[in-house]
Amino acid sequence: MRPPRVAVTGATGFVGSVVLRGLLEARADGRVDDVRALVRTPPGGRLRDGAGPSWRPADLTDPSSLSGALDDVDVLVHLASRVSGEARACEAVNVLGTATLTEEARRSGVRRVVQLSTTAVYGAGPHRGLTVNEIAPAPVSAASATRLDSERHVLATGGTVLRAGLIVGRGDRWVVPALAELLARVPALWDGGHGLLSLVDVEDLARLITTTALMPDAPPTGIHHAVHPHPVRVRDLLTTLASLGVLPKVTEPWPWDVCVRRLREVPGLMSERQFALLALDHWYRGEEIWRLTGCPEGPGPLARLASASAWYRSFLAERPQGAPQAVRGSGSVAADAAGAAEAGE
Repeated sequence: MRPPRVAVTGATGFVGSVVLRGLLEARADGRVDDVRALVRTPPGGRLRDGAGPSWRPADLTDPSSLSGALDDVDVLVHLASRVSGEARACEAVNVLGTATLTEEARRSGVRRVVQLSTTAVYGAGPHRGLTVNEIAPAPVSAASATRLDSERHVLATGGTVLRAGLIVGRGDRWVVPALAELLARVPALWDGGHGLLSLVDVEDLARLITTTALMPDAPPTGIHHAVHPHPVRVRDLLTTLASLGVLPKVTEPWPWDVCVRRLREVPGLMSERQFALLALDHWYRGEEIWRLTGCPEGPGPLARLASASAWYRSFLAERPQGAPQAVRGSGSVAADAAGAAEAGE
């Protein structure tokens, strides 16, 4: 059998660009026959790049643009989503767009669909060691509600849904910038720094997505948590980032009620809910998907931060008080997939 032909949505985003690189490497060593990137506007206006993918103009909010987009494709990697915005805009991209895309996948005979979703579908938390759907999902925003709704279309194809936690690494414009803003407003170890978080480095997540997409045998279907198996303590996360010169060093533990009171007193972009997401327990069982796919989990997100530290320092230096970047979904299949970060919600 020939190697698979793979199509990717969200290929120019934070996660998608790393996945695209991995797929192109797989094409170079003969494990992939062709890589097709579905985007609203091909970079440079070119439809074919000798060293890169074949670019296909497509828009999740325009069903006609998806017609024929998956012809001759074996595997669809669906990474595009809207991660902020009003309910109607999120519905158009995440639900209706995914429904049209998966219907096109069925029509074209696509054999495998892999989607990136988010642990934010479980709601506000705190969450401690949850397995998949151990509690009923209870999303608190239009973005996470519609991303949850979108999963059912992928599951109906017999596909694989990977719910990611907080995604860090080079290109992260939300998690670490959010930590920077919060430390500027609340300069302490929040709740003593005891909270546990499910993180995943973008390189490791992309490798897991690529491995799942290209497994020679049928991949694990259904929903899986795409997080590093070992949660990270908030204190260790802040200490590591401080040692790398990314964030200021804090050592004084403050009780949670004091932290919340200070947050209310000092204005900023981050809400109390987002503060709790990054400071209190939000961790999920994630060892199963790495075992089922045989994908090495890697050394973990803390160990990976050193390689991204220069990028973080440069990015934060250009932003006022290290404020997180507001992400607005474009409505195209090139929209970024930001995992549980949910920028702007």
